[in-house]
Amino acid sequence: MKAVILLSGGLDSSTVLYQALADGFDCYALSFDYQQRHRRELEAAADLAKVAGVKEHQVVSFDLRLWGGSALTDATIELP
Repeated sequence: MKAVILLSGGLDSSTVLYQALADGFDCYALSFDYQQRHRRELEAAADLAKVAGVKEHQVVSFDLRLWGGSALTDATIELP
C-alpha cells in the first residue's frame, strides 16, 4: 500500500509519517514551500524524510503572499 504524507516537519506530521510506516505503507512525502520566514520547517521535513526512509520527498513551491500577508511570510508583521 502507498501513502502520501503531507510533511511539514512538525510533530503532528512526523507522527503521522511514522504511524504510516509502522502500518506497512510505502510513504511518499509532500511539503509546501509557501515562502515562510523560517526555513527550519522545510529543513526538518527534508531531514525527517531522509531518516525515515520515505520513497520520495517532493517540495511544492508557491508564494502565499499573493493572497495576503501573515506573520509567517512577512517580516514586517510581528510574530505573536
